[in-house]
Amino acid sequence: MTRTPIHTEDAPAAIGAYSQAIQTESLVFLSGQIPLDPASMELVGPDMRAQICRVFDNLAAVAAAADLSLDDCLKLTVYLVDLEHFALVNEVMAEYFSEPYPARAAVGVAALPKGAMVEMDAILARRD
Repeated sequence: MTRTPIHTEDAPAAIGAYSQAIQTESLVFLSGQIPLDPASMELVGPDMRAQICRVFDNLAAVAAAADLSLDDCLKLTVYLVDLEHFALVNEVMAEYFSEPYPARAAVGVAALPKGAMVEMDAILARRD
């Protein structure tokens, strides 16, 4: 199996020993994205809607670097510091995805890197 790393300047650089994404022949695995502005590498701020949108924008940028879009997403995992924001994630997600929506899990976590309130990772598939 061929594993090709994906990188774009349009999403935050990896802040560890990982790739923004790894592409195989048919799947692309997007690493977790937090709401970092790719230019400044700083959090977008405390507003939860802004954080969720930035995460989706970051995921979309990495998907685009693999010549895919969020519409190619099979599975999305959402990590939330406060599960009270679950309804807002649903609302914003409907703005970024079209039906059929991807499979999804939402996980409550104690903390995320850099004090983020949300992180997401995804699995995308190439359409033949």
